[in-house]
Amino acid sequence: MYHSTDPRAALAAAPAGAKTAATHFAGAEYAKFYEQKPAEDQNGARTWYARGQNFIIAYSDAEKGGVLSRTNQPDEYVVLLPDPGAGAEIVWGHERVTVSGHSITFVPAGASSVTLLGGAMVVRMMTTRSEDLNRLCSNAASYATAHPNLPPFEPWPEATGGRKIRTYSLDVAVMPGRFGRIFRCSTFMVNFLEPKNGPRDTTKMSPHHHDDFEQCSLALAGTFIHHMRWPWTTDMGQWRNDDHERCGSPAIAVIPPPAIHTSQAMDPKLNILVDVFCPPRVDFSEKPGWVLNEADYPMPAPIAGKSAA
Repeated sequence: MYHSTDPRAALAAAPAGAKTAATHFAGAEYAKFYEQKPAEDQNGARTWYARGQNFIIAYSDAEKGGVLSRTNQPDEYVVLLPDPGAGAEIVWGHERVTVSGHSITFVPAGASSVTLLGGAMVVRMMTTRSEDLNRLCSNAASYATAHPNLPPFEPWPEATGGRKIRTYSLDVAVMPGRFGRIFRCSTFMVNFLEPKNGPRDTTKMSPHHHDDFEQCSLALAGTFIHHMRWPWTTDMGQWRNDDHERCGSPAIAVIPPPAIHTSQAMDPKLNILVDVFCPPRVDFSEKPGWVLNEADYPMPAPIAGKSAA
């Protein structure tokens, strides 16, 4: 359910009865990095980790010259530098690319490094195929058994033109009818939502659900209340209490399907939220002009063919 002013109100609804109704549910996951000790403190960076079923969020406070490296990365990953200012030098294979602050970069599988050119927050996003990082996640125990209602992870096609470092500025003008600033690669879709000053208008909330994928809401500034409600089934043993979890920043909320959810910005000053999906979501990809780098990363062939029909 979206307010009429919300661009997502134009998304196509799933046909009634298209999917079997879920009967077992997982709870939400919250990681409040500001309340935790970092899992790593090395090479000029303090790093916290938390995960969903398919993805890992690595949040780092890095000094100038701090190095974040991967020696045997199994698949493409994301480097998000949210703030303007100092950027980073990213090395992969024979490439050495300087990226600016307030940018998002996709780095191919293999050995790579990110060296900060000034003190900055850095968010990396990897799939849980990075098994060495799974154990560092503060909520690792929650995924000792796979959560229900999620299909096995399948990456999307690699970028047109082959593997290389691809970087994009987040300085993108607001466009009526487009939802946020969406970028995708073969493993992730990242929506850097427009920053909001002050609390959210409570007459324009957006309670909705997803049938078969998790959503990670990453708070980078401000405070949010994540409201969630689970369906009732004939089995009362599966009923869950509503969540109204208050999270400062930095923090993540992992929203499981098919929980009804909406997030409420609360801070009287700046609130910044980033939505993360792994793999990319189809409905956003099918909206013309929503994915800002769609020319670089094709959709899977069956989906692309259906969209073109």
